[in-house]
Order: sequence, then C-alpha cells, then structure tokens
Amino acid sequence: MVIEQYTIATTPRYNFPNPTIPSMLPQRFMEQSIISLKQVQNRPFQLNQQIIQQNNDSETQIQGFRLNPKQITLSPEREKTTIAACDTSTIKIGETSTGTLVAIRGANVWRQNKSYRYLRIGPFIFHITTENKAEVYHALERSCFGTSNHENRQNINIWQMPMRIASLLERWLQTMLTSMINNGLILFDGSLTAGTGEVPTRTMKEILAKASENNNVILAFSKMTNLRINGHVITDVPFDLKPPCLIETIGLRPKPPITLLGDVFVAKLTHEDYAFRLDISKDLSLEQKIEAVEKLLGNDVISQSYPETLRLAHILCTFTANEVLAMQHFTVRKYGLKLVNRPDMHKLLFGPFGRGEVCS
Repeated sequence: MVIEQYTIATTPRYNFPNPTIPSMLPQRFMEQSIISLKQVQNRPFQLNQQIIQQNNDSETQIQGFRLNPKQITLSPEREKTTIAACDTSTIKIGETSTGTLVAIRGANVWRQNKSYRYLRIGPFIFHITTENKAEVYHALERSCFGTSNHENRQNINIWQMPMRIASLLERWLQTMLTSMINNGLILFDGSLTAGTGEVPTRTMKEILAKASENNNVILAFSKMTNLRINGHVITDVPFDLKPPCLIETIGLRPKPPITLLGDVFVAKLTHEDYAFRLDISKDLSLEQKIEAVEKLLGNDVISQSYPETLRLAHILCTFTANEVLAMQHFTVRKYGLKLVNRPDMHKLLFGPFGRGEVCS
C-alpha cells in the first residue's frame, strides 16, 4: 500500500486540489489563531490533554421508524472509482484563567490507482474565551462559506466552541472534495443529519448539491449512533446478516429543525462482528445507492466493515501525545505563557478511586 502526502504548497504538476482554492482558508485560520493567542500572552495556563468529543443529541429527536427485515445483498463492483474521505479532530491542550487552549486539524484522503494520498491542514491553536468566541467563530465562518449565521451564537457554551470550529473546517474540507472530484465516492465521518448548530441545513444542502453536480455520491459512516428500535441500537440488529449487505430503515421522522438529508441504512460489509449506520443522499434511487456501496467494496480496502480511506482520514488528523507536548512548548516559548500545574482534585480528594477528568 502506498500513501503519499501533499501540503497546501502544491506544485503546478499536482492538480488535486487546485492550489488556488484552499490557500485562503488556512491563512484565515492561522490569522484567527494568532489573534486569539496574543490575547492570552504572558498569562499562566494549566496543562491539559483531553480529546473533545461530541454527543449527537439530534438523534434523540428522530423517531417512528423500523428496519426492513429483508437485507440487501451486495457484490463488489470493480469499475475504477476514486474514493475520497475527510475528517477533523480537536483536542484541549490547556486552560487559562479566562478560557481554554485547543488545537484543531483536518485531513483529506483519497484512493486512486491503488494508492492513497492525503492533504493535512493544521494544527491551528486557538485561545477561546467567553468574550472572543463569537468573534472567532464569525470570522472563520465567513472565511469558509462567505456568510455568517449569528443565530444563538452568543448562547453557545464556551466548551462547545472547539467542536463548532472543527465542524467549520470539516464542512470546508467536504466542500473542497465535492468540488475537486468527479464521478467518485466521497466518505464523510458522521451522518447526513442537518439543522444542528454544527451542521446548518443550508450548508449541508449546498455540499450535497455540489457533489451531485460533479456526479459524486456521498456515503456518511457513523461510528456511533443513538438510533434505537425496541431499545436496541440499530447496528446491533437482532437477526443474522450475511455480509456484505445493507438493511434499510423505513419511516424515520425527525423533529424540526432537525432534517435528514440522507436515507439511513445499517451497513455490514465484512464478516467481523461490526456494523455501522450509513447515510446516503436522498436524491438517489435505491439502485444508485446500492451501486455506490458496491463500488466502494470494489475499490477500497474494507476491514471491520469500515473503509480504509475514511480510517486513514481519522488517523491523520488525530493528535499524538508528542504533538500535544510540542504545541504546549510552542505556546510557552512564542507567547510567554506560564505553566501552572494545578492538582488533580479527583485524585487529591479520592486517592486511587479518583478517575480524573473524563471526556464529555
């Protein structure tokens, strides 16, 4: 397996993506990063390493559905098709007296001619406070999509901002893929559920429209889902499946403002004991949806029912412990931050029974 890396500073010989398109957004992220870090210059901060995870509360607003008991059997389609994927990651690297320091990074990966290539953007370090959260988000949103939606912006909890900013970068990376690829399959991490703060309906509709315009099909894989039938998560289907196959959901009814822009399937693509929620654009016929998944099976490595291109996108944007230490060292030297080693109150109060800080 060959994996090739590309950066924003591409040469004229490299035409994916066009270097004139992605150059401005990373610059805007860098500018906002520097502005936010200058606001915390020469202040003490508490070291911290915590991955910021997002709970998909929107799924609790989807009800009234069932699974089609008849599975859809799949056969790999070997027609050459470009497979692309994107993902973003954010991690908390420290706290200050007024806010939190976070890092954000994204990656696009694509498989073509049996080789993997990737474009990684970031990391961008931000100091997020109650005072600057709206300003930072507004500037980045305008850079990504040319407009900014101020609705409920001031009511966003400061701890939600890292995921909101990472979501902006992810939507922009998705837009870049849908614009640059033709006749391909584009893999998203997550669902095609819109109408949340992280995924505005208008933005997701525009992404899907651009994909359709270039004859691309979007397949959105969710590693976790709260969708349940009779108390069971839909990926824990109560009957035996013969992979590779799909199970169709019927009668999903989301509560406004939540919108489902894709039809939802349970995908079990290998014999391992894993299945995933898979969303595919509603604009396609059932036959076209099936054909798209069969092309994925014929053009990508599938392990544990999960495509390798999407797995690599996640790995390439995830932060390692050494990278976190390097970013902490950078902020100390560049911006004169003073390290504060506050005690872990859980361990101080509860000794060996203290679990410490838990990811939310």
